[in-house]
Amino acid sequence: MCYLVAKDINKRGCVAFKTKHGPELVALKKELISKVGLDRIQLVTISRPSAYGEYEPYSFVKTESELKEAVLNM
Repeated sequence: MCYLVAKDINKRGCVAFKTKHGPELVALKKELISKVGLDRIQLVTISRPSAYGEYEPYSFVKTESELKEAVLNM
């Protein structure tokens, strides 16, 4: 288990999606990068949110589609 975190580097907080490592995660990250680029949005995979205070506050989403929508609206 891991979390995919999406953060706008110019804003406080992030969006986090609980997922697992593997090809699906790689494909999701590639899809998001192709839509939003790497200039402003940072995509990071972390093991547990409590260990990464620099991304707080976390807004957790439950589905991949919620994550995509949130990232596109950042």
